[in-house]
Amino acid sequence: MSPEGVKILILTVLVLGFIFEKTLDWLNIQREVKEVPPSLNGHLTLEKIQETSAYQRVNYRFGLITDSISFLVMLSFIIFGLFGELDTWLQRYIDHPVWLSVVYLGMVFIGADLLSMPFDYYHTFKIEEDFGFNKTTPVIFFTDKVKGWALTIIIGGSLLYLLLWLVYRMGPSFWWQFWIISAAFMVLLNLFYTSLILPLFNRLSPLEEGELKARILDYSRTVHFSLQNIFVIDGSKRSSKANAFFSGFGKKKKVVLYDTLIEQHSTEELVAILAHEIGHYKKKHILTGLALGIIQTGILLYILSLFVFSENISLALGGSELAVHLNLIGFSLLFSPVSMCIGLGMNLLSRKNEFQADRFARETFAGKPLAEALKTLSVKNLSHINPHPLYVFVHYSHPPLLERLKRLE
Repeated sequence: MSPEGVKILILTVLVLGFIFEKTLDWLNIQREVKEVPPSLNGHLTLEKIQETSAYQRVNYRFGLITDSISFLVMLSFIIFGLFGELDTWLQRYIDHPVWLSVVYLGMVFIGADLLSMPFDYYHTFKIEEDFGFNKTTPVIFFTDKVKGWALTIIIGGSLLYLLLWLVYRMGPSFWWQFWIISAAFMVLLNLFYTSLILPLFNRLSPLEEGELKARILDYSRTVHFSLQNIFVIDGSKRSSKANAFFSGFGKKKKVVLYDTLIEQHSTEELVAILAHEIGHYKKKHILTGLALGIIQTGILLYILSLFVFSENISLALGGSELAVHLNLIGFSLLFSPVSMCIGLGMNLLSRKNEFQADRFARETFAGKPLAEALKTLSVKNLSHINPHPLYVFVHYSHPPLLERLKRLE
Protein backbone atom coordinates (compact mmCIF):
# COMPACT_ATOMS: atom_id res chain seq x y z
CA MET A 1 0.00 0.00 0.00
CA SER A 2 1.31 3.47 -0.89
CA PRO A 3 1.97 6.12 1.79
CA GLU A 4 -1.15 7.97 0.68
CA GLY A 5 -3.18 4.76 0.94
CA VAL A 6 -1.84 4.13 4.45
CA LYS A 7 -2.72 7.69 5.41
CA ILE A 8 -6.29 7.27 4.17
CA LEU A 9 -6.58 3.96 6.02
CA ILE A 10 -5.37 5.54 9.28
CA LEU A 11 -7.81 8.43 8.90
CA THR A 12 -10.65 6.02 8.13
CA VAL A 13 -9.92 3.93 11.21
CA LEU A 14 -9.71 7.08 13.33
CA VAL A 15 -12.97 8.59 12.04
CA LEU A 16 -14.98 5.35 12.19
CA GLY A 17 -13.67 4.61 15.68
CA PHE A 18 -14.70 8.07 16.91
CA ILE A 19 -18.18 7.80 15.36
CA PHE A 20 -18.67 4.32 16.83
CA GLU A 21 -17.63 5.40 20.34
CA LYS A 22 -19.76 8.54 20.34
CA THR A 23 -22.75 6.58 19.03
CA LEU A 24 -22.35 4.12 21.90
CA ASP A 25 -22.18 7.00 24.38
CA TRP A 26 -25.32 8.56 22.90
CA LEU A 27 -27.25 5.27 23.01
CA ASN A 28 -26.23 4.76 26.61
CA ILE A 29 -27.24 8.19 27.81
CA GLN A 30 -30.71 7.77 26.27
CA ARG A 31 -31.46 4.85 28.62
CA GLU A 32 -33.36 6.69 31.31
CA VAL A 33 -34.75 5.19 34.50
CA LYS A 34 -38.38 6.24 35.01
CA GLU A 35 -39.05 4.51 38.33
CA VAL A 36 -37.28 2.70 41.13
CA PRO A 37 -36.65 -0.98 40.24
CA PRO A 38 -38.22 -3.32 42.85
CA SER A 39 -34.81 -4.77 43.76
CA LEU A 40 -33.57 -1.29 44.72
CA ASN A 41 -36.45 -0.28 46.96
CA GLY A 42 -35.09 1.19 50.17
CA HIS A 43 -31.82 2.22 48.50
CA LEU A 44 -32.84 4.29 45.51
CA THR A 45 -35.30 7.17 45.38
CA LEU A 46 -36.71 9.21 42.51
CA GLU A 47 -34.58 12.14 43.68
CA LYS A 48 -31.47 9.95 43.50
CA ILE A 49 -32.47 8.76 40.03
CA GLN A 50 -32.67 12.39 38.90
CA GLU A 51 -29.27 13.13 40.46
CA THR A 52 -27.75 10.07 38.78
CA SER A 53 -29.22 11.08 35.43
CA ALA A 54 -27.81 14.60 35.83
CA TYR A 55 -24.37 13.21 36.70
CA GLN A 56 -24.39 10.85 33.71
CA ARG A 57 -25.48 13.61 31.33
CA VAL A 58 -22.87 16.08 32.57
CA ASN A 59 -20.16 13.48 32.09
CA TYR A 60 -21.55 12.61 28.65
CA ARG A 61 -21.42 16.23 27.47
CA PHE A 62 -17.99 16.76 29.01
CA GLY A 63 -16.66 13.57 27.40
CA LEU A 64 -18.09 14.62 24.04
CA ILE A 65 -16.20 17.93 24.22
CA THR A 66 -12.88 16.52 25.41
CA ASP A 67 -12.95 13.53 23.05
CA SER A 68 -13.84 15.78 20.12
CA ILE A 69 -10.89 18.07 20.87
CA SER A 70 -8.52 15.09 21.11
CA PHE A 71 -9.97 13.68 17.88
CA LEU A 72 -9.53 16.98 16.01
CA VAL A 73 -5.96 17.40 17.27
CA MET A 74 -5.04 13.87 16.16
CA LEU A 75 -6.79 14.42 12.83
CA SER A 76 -4.83 17.64 12.29
CA PHE A 77 -1.50 16.00 13.14
CA ILE A 78 -2.12 13.26 10.57
CA ILE A 79 -3.59 15.42 7.77
CA PHE A 80 -0.91 18.12 8.00
CA GLY A 81 1.98 15.74 8.68
CA LEU A 82 2.83 17.29 12.06
CA PHE A 83 4.11 14.00 13.46
CA GLY A 84 6.69 14.02 10.67
CA GLU A 85 7.49 17.70 11.25
CA LEU A 86 8.34 16.99 14.88
CA ASP A 87 10.59 14.10 13.77
CA THR A 88 12.42 16.33 11.29
CA TRP A 89 12.94 19.02 13.94
CA LEU A 90 14.32 16.59 16.54
CA GLN A 91 16.74 15.05 14.03
CA ARG A 92 18.64 18.36 14.03
CA TYR A 93 19.59 17.86 17.67
CA ILE A 94 19.68 14.09 18.24
CA ASP A 95 21.71 11.68 16.10
CA HIS A 96 21.39 8.48 18.13
CA PRO A 97 18.37 6.58 16.69
CA VAL A 98 17.28 4.99 19.99
CA TRP A 99 17.45 8.25 21.94
CA LEU A 100 15.73 10.07 19.08
CA SER A 101 12.80 7.64 19.34
CA VAL A 102 12.70 7.81 23.15
CA VAL A 103 12.72 11.62 23.24
CA TYR A 104 10.18 11.82 20.41
CA LEU A 105 7.68 9.48 22.07
CA GLY A 106 8.30 11.17 25.43
CA MET A 107 7.43 14.56 23.95
CA VAL A 108 4.26 13.15 22.37
CA PHE A 109 3.23 11.63 25.71
CA ILE A 110 3.90 14.77 27.73
CA GLY A 111 2.24 16.96 25.10
CA ALA A 112 -0.91 14.81 25.15
CA ASP A 113 -0.95 14.82 28.95
CA LEU A 114 -0.51 18.61 29.12
CA LEU A 115 -3.38 19.00 26.65
CA SER A 116 -5.67 16.87 28.81
CA MET A 117 -4.59 18.38 32.15
CA PRO A 118 -6.96 21.40 32.14
CA PHE A 119 -9.86 19.08 31.35
CA ASP A 120 -8.83 16.64 34.10
CA TYR A 121 -8.65 19.56 36.52
CA TYR A 122 -12.09 20.81 35.53
CA HIS A 123 -13.60 17.35 35.82
CA THR A 124 -12.12 16.85 39.29
CA PHE A 125 -12.74 20.27 40.79
CA LYS A 126 -15.98 21.18 39.02
CA ILE A 127 -17.98 18.09 37.99
CA GLU A 128 -16.86 15.71 40.75
CA GLU A 129 -17.00 18.58 43.25
CA ASP A 130 -20.55 19.56 42.26
CA PHE A 131 -21.79 16.00 42.87
CA GLY A 132 -19.98 15.63 46.20
CA PHE A 133 -17.30 13.15 45.11
CA ASN A 134 -14.12 15.20 45.06
CA LYS A 135 -12.03 15.23 48.23
CA THR A 136 -8.66 16.08 46.72
CA THR A 137 -6.84 19.42 46.69
CA PRO A 138 -4.95 21.22 43.92
CA VAL A 139 -1.69 20.36 45.68
CA ILE A 140 -2.49 16.63 45.63
CA PHE A 141 -3.72 16.88 42.02
CA PHE A 142 -0.49 18.41 40.71
CA THR A 143 1.71 16.30 42.98
CA ASP A 144 0.07 13.18 41.54
CA LYS A 145 0.82 14.48 38.04
CA VAL A 146 4.49 15.02 38.85
CA LYS A 147 4.79 11.60 40.47
CA GLY A 148 3.05 10.01 37.50
CA TRP A 149 5.46 11.69 35.09
CA ALA A 150 8.44 10.60 37.18
CA LEU A 151 7.26 6.98 37.20
CA THR A 152 6.58 7.12 33.46
CA ILE A 153 10.06 8.49 32.76
CA ILE A 154 11.86 6.04 35.05
CA ILE A 155 9.90 2.83 34.46
CA GLY A 156 8.16 3.51 31.15
CA GLY A 157 11.22 5.22 29.71
CA SER A 158 13.48 2.33 30.65
CA LEU A 159 11.14 -0.24 29.08
CA LEU A 160 10.75 1.93 25.99
CA TYR A 161 14.52 2.32 25.63
CA LEU A 162 14.96 -1.44 25.95
CA LEU A 163 12.23 -2.10 23.36
CA LEU A 164 13.74 0.36 20.88
CA TRP A 165 17.27 -0.93 21.48
CA LEU A 166 16.08 -4.44 20.65
CA VAL A 167 14.20 -3.18 17.57
CA TYR A 168 17.30 -1.46 16.16
CA ARG A 169 19.68 -4.22 17.28
CA MET A 170 17.73 -7.42 16.54
CA GLY A 171 15.41 -6.40 13.72
CA PRO A 172 12.02 -8.15 13.37
CA SER A 173 13.03 -10.86 15.86
CA PHE A 174 12.91 -8.29 18.69
CA TRP A 175 9.33 -9.27 19.48
CA TRP A 176 9.91 -12.55 21.33
CA GLN A 177 12.84 -11.16 23.31
CA PHE A 178 10.91 -8.14 24.52
CA TRP A 179 7.92 -10.41 25.15
CA ILE A 180 9.96 -12.31 27.74
CA ILE A 181 11.01 -9.04 29.36
CA SER A 182 7.49 -7.61 29.39
CA ALA A 183 6.06 -10.86 30.80
CA ALA A 184 8.56 -10.75 33.68
CA PHE A 185 7.69 -7.10 34.29
CA MET A 186 3.95 -7.87 34.39
CA VAL A 187 4.49 -10.61 36.97
CA LEU A 188 6.70 -8.36 39.13
CA LEU A 189 4.20 -5.50 38.86
CA ASN A 190 1.40 -7.79 40.02
CA LEU A 191 3.49 -8.95 42.97
CA PHE A 192 4.87 -5.62 44.15
CA TYR A 193 2.42 -2.92 42.97
CA THR A 194 0.76 -2.48 46.37
CA SER A 195 4.06 -2.46 48.25
CA LEU A 196 6.20 -0.31 45.92
CA ILE A 197 4.04 1.79 43.58
CA LEU A 198 0.79 2.43 45.42
CA PRO A 199 2.45 3.89 48.58
CA LEU A 200 3.87 6.68 46.41
CA PHE A 201 0.32 8.02 46.04
CA ASN A 202 -1.61 6.67 49.03
CA ARG A 203 -1.06 5.58 52.60
CA LEU A 204 -1.64 1.90 53.25
CA SER A 205 -2.31 0.89 56.85
CA PRO A 206 -2.86 -2.62 58.23
CA LEU A 207 -6.50 -3.19 59.15
CA GLU A 208 -6.88 -2.56 62.89
CA GLU A 209 -7.74 -5.32 65.29
CA GLY A 210 -11.46 -5.51 65.95
CA GLU A 211 -14.70 -7.09 64.86
CA LEU A 212 -14.15 -6.55 61.12
CA LYS A 213 -10.70 -8.10 61.04
CA ALA A 214 -11.82 -11.00 63.25
CA ARG A 215 -14.81 -11.71 60.97
CA ILE A 216 -12.63 -11.54 57.86
CA LEU A 217 -10.05 -13.94 59.29
CA ASP A 218 -12.78 -16.29 60.53
CA TYR A 219 -14.32 -16.39 57.07
CA SER A 220 -10.96 -16.88 55.31
CA ARG A 221 -10.30 -19.90 57.51
CA THR A 222 -13.65 -21.47 56.59
CA VAL A 223 -12.70 -21.37 52.89
CA HIS A 224 -9.10 -22.47 53.60
CA PHE A 225 -7.65 -19.19 52.40
CA SER A 226 -4.45 -18.02 54.06
CA LEU A 227 -4.77 -14.28 54.53
CA GLN A 228 -2.28 -12.16 56.46
CA ASN A 229 -2.11 -8.92 54.50
CA ILE A 230 -5.28 -6.84 54.89
CA PHE A 231 -4.75 -3.13 54.30
CA VAL A 232 -6.83 0.03 54.37
CA ILE A 233 -6.07 2.71 51.78
CA ASP A 234 -6.80 6.39 52.38
CA GLY A 235 -8.92 6.79 49.25
CA SER A 236 -10.98 9.47 51.01
CA LYS A 237 -8.24 12.05 50.45
CA ARG A 238 -9.13 12.05 46.75
CA SER A 239 -12.73 10.88 46.39
CA SER A 240 -15.74 9.73 48.37
CA LYS A 241 -16.19 6.81 45.94
CA ALA A 242 -15.48 3.41 47.47
CA ASN A 243 -13.69 0.34 46.20
CA ALA A 244 -11.73 -2.77 47.14
CA PHE A 245 -9.21 -4.86 45.24
CA PHE A 246 -7.01 -7.91 45.46
CA SER A 247 -3.43 -8.08 44.16
CA GLY A 248 -0.54 -10.50 44.06
CA PHE A 249 -0.51 -14.21 44.62
CA GLY A 250 1.20 -16.69 46.92
CA LYS A 251 2.69 -15.08 50.00
CA LYS A 252 2.51 -11.66 48.31
CA LYS A 253 -1.28 -11.61 48.01
CA LYS A 254 -2.96 -8.59 49.57
CA VAL A 255 -6.50 -7.38 50.14
CA VAL A 256 -6.92 -3.61 50.04
CA LEU A 257 -10.09 -1.92 51.35
CA TYR A 258 -10.79 1.75 50.78
CA ASP A 259 -11.48 3.66 53.99
CA THR A 260 -14.61 5.02 52.29
CA LEU A 261 -15.79 1.43 51.78
CA ILE A 262 -15.43 0.71 55.50
CA GLU A 263 -17.33 3.89 56.35
CA GLN A 264 -20.27 3.09 54.04
CA HIS A 265 -20.85 -0.61 54.76
CA SER A 266 -21.68 -2.89 57.63
CA THR A 267 -19.31 -5.61 58.81
CA GLU A 268 -21.53 -8.24 57.19
CA GLU A 269 -21.38 -6.45 53.84
CA LEU A 270 -17.62 -5.97 54.04
CA VAL A 271 -17.04 -9.66 54.67
CA ALA A 272 -19.29 -10.43 51.69
CA ILE A 273 -17.22 -8.06 49.51
CA LEU A 274 -14.07 -9.81 50.69
CA ALA A 275 -15.66 -13.19 49.93
CA HIS A 276 -16.22 -11.97 46.38
CA GLU A 277 -12.55 -10.96 46.10
CA ILE A 278 -11.40 -14.31 47.51
CA GLY A 279 -13.68 -15.95 44.96
CA HIS A 280 -11.60 -14.37 42.21
CA TYR A 281 -8.48 -15.88 43.75
CA LYS A 282 -10.01 -19.30 44.37
CA LYS A 283 -11.32 -19.46 40.81
CA LYS A 284 -7.84 -18.51 39.55
CA HIS A 285 -9.15 -15.40 37.81
CA ILE A 286 -6.07 -13.38 38.77
CA LEU A 287 -3.62 -15.91 37.35
CA THR A 288 -5.80 -16.45 34.27
CA GLY A 289 -6.01 -12.70 33.67
CA LEU A 290 -2.24 -12.36 34.03
CA ALA A 291 -1.63 -15.24 31.62
CA LEU A 292 -4.06 -13.81 29.05
CA GLY A 293 -2.44 -10.40 29.41
CA ILE A 294 0.97 -11.93 28.68
CA ILE A 295 -0.41 -13.82 25.65
CA GLN A 296 -2.11 -10.66 24.39
CA THR A 297 1.17 -8.75 24.72
CA GLY A 298 2.99 -11.43 22.73
CA ILE A 299 0.43 -11.26 19.92
CA LEU A 300 0.65 -7.46 19.85
CA LEU A 301 4.46 -7.52 19.71
CA TYR A 302 4.48 -10.10 16.92
CA ILE A 303 2.07 -8.06 14.80
CA LEU A 304 4.13 -4.96 15.57
CA SER A 305 7.24 -6.72 14.24
CA LEU A 306 5.47 -7.01 10.86
CA PHE A 307 4.85 -3.25 10.62
CA VAL A 308 7.60 -1.51 12.58
CA PHE A 309 10.03 -1.33 9.62
CA SER A 310 7.44 -0.22 7.05
CA GLU A 311 8.66 3.03 5.51
CA ASN A 312 5.23 3.80 4.06
CA ILE A 313 3.74 4.20 7.56
CA SER A 314 6.39 6.79 8.42
CA LEU A 315 5.80 8.63 5.13
CA ALA A 316 2.03 8.55 5.72
CA LEU A 317 2.52 10.43 9.01
CA GLY A 318 4.63 13.12 7.34
CA GLY A 319 8.08 11.65 7.87
CA SER A 320 10.82 11.99 5.24
CA GLU A 321 12.20 8.48 5.82
CA LEU A 322 11.67 5.36 7.91
CA ALA A 323 11.34 6.27 11.60
CA VAL A 324 10.52 3.58 14.14
CA HIS A 325 8.83 6.04 16.51
CA LEU A 326 6.48 7.22 13.73
CA ASN A 327 5.66 3.60 12.95
CA LEU A 328 4.83 2.93 16.60
CA ILE A 329 2.28 5.76 16.50
CA GLY A 330 0.90 4.60 13.16
CA PHE A 331 0.68 1.02 14.41
CA SER A 332 -1.20 2.07 17.56
CA LEU A 333 -3.80 3.78 15.35
CA LEU A 334 -4.10 0.94 12.82
CA PHE A 335 -4.22 -1.69 15.57
CA SER A 336 -7.10 -0.02 17.43
CA PRO A 337 -9.88 -2.11 15.76
CA VAL A 338 -8.01 -5.31 16.62
CA SER A 339 -7.42 -4.00 20.13
CA MET A 340 -11.14 -3.32 20.48
CA CYS A 341 -12.01 -6.87 19.40
CA ILE A 342 -9.54 -8.29 21.92
CA GLY A 343 -11.07 -6.00 24.52
CA LEU A 344 -14.52 -7.38 23.76
CA GLY A 345 -13.30 -10.88 24.55
CA MET A 346 -11.52 -9.77 27.71
CA ASN A 347 -14.62 -7.90 28.95
CA LEU A 348 -16.82 -10.90 28.21
CA LEU A 349 -14.51 -13.13 30.26
CA SER A 350 -14.30 -10.51 33.02
CA ARG A 351 -18.11 -10.30 33.32
CA LYS A 352 -18.27 -14.10 33.48
CA ASN A 353 -15.62 -14.06 36.23
CA GLU A 354 -17.61 -11.50 38.23
CA PHE A 355 -20.66 -13.77 38.19
CA GLN A 356 -18.48 -16.67 39.35
CA ALA A 357 -17.02 -14.60 42.19
CA ASP A 358 -20.53 -13.50 43.20
CA ARG A 359 -21.66 -17.12 43.25
CA PHE A 360 -18.63 -18.11 45.35
CA ALA A 361 -19.49 -15.39 47.89
CA ARG A 362 -23.14 -16.47 47.97
CA GLU A 363 -22.31 -20.15 48.45
CA THR A 364 -19.52 -19.73 51.02
CA PHE A 365 -20.91 -16.73 52.93
CA ALA A 366 -24.23 -15.18 51.89
CA GLY A 367 -25.76 -13.53 48.87
CA LYS A 368 -27.92 -10.92 50.59
CA PRO A 369 -25.14 -8.84 52.23
CA LEU A 370 -23.19 -8.77 48.95
CA ALA A 371 -26.33 -7.65 47.13
CA GLU A 372 -26.87 -4.93 49.74
CA ALA A 373 -23.26 -3.80 49.35
CA LEU A 374 -23.60 -3.62 45.55
CA LYS A 375 -26.78 -1.57 45.88
CA THR A 376 -25.11 0.90 48.24
CA LEU A 377 -22.02 1.20 46.03
CA SER A 378 -24.06 1.79 42.89
CA VAL A 379 -26.40 4.35 44.43
CA LYS A 380 -23.66 6.30 46.21
CA ASN A 381 -21.42 6.32 43.12
CA LEU A 382 -24.35 7.46 40.91
CA SER A 383 -23.76 4.51 38.60
CA HIS A 384 -25.94 3.94 35.54
CA ILE A 385 -28.36 1.17 36.55
CA ASN A 386 -29.94 0.78 33.10
CA PRO A 387 -27.05 0.89 30.60
CA HIS A 388 -27.56 0.10 26.93
CA PRO A 389 -26.80 -3.59 26.15
CA LEU A 390 -24.41 -2.69 23.31
CA TYR A 391 -22.52 -0.27 25.57
CA VAL A 392 -22.28 -3.01 28.19
CA PHE A 393 -21.04 -5.50 25.60
CA VAL A 394 -18.26 -3.17 24.43
CA HIS A 395 -17.18 -1.40 27.61
CA TYR A 396 -18.31 -3.14 30.79
CA SER A 397 -15.81 -5.35 32.61
CA HIS A 398 -18.47 -5.96 35.31
CA PRO A 399 -22.07 -7.05 34.70
CA PRO A 400 -24.74 -4.36 35.18
CA LEU A 401 -26.06 -4.08 38.72
CA LEU A 402 -29.57 -5.44 38.08
CA GLU A 403 -28.19 -8.58 36.41
CA ARG A 404 -25.92 -9.25 39.38
CA LEU A 405 -28.77 -8.71 41.84
CA LYS A 406 -31.03 -11.08 39.90
CA ARG A 407 -28.48 -13.88 40.29
CA LEU A 408 -27.62 -13.08 43.89
CA GLU A 409 -31.17 -12.74 45.16
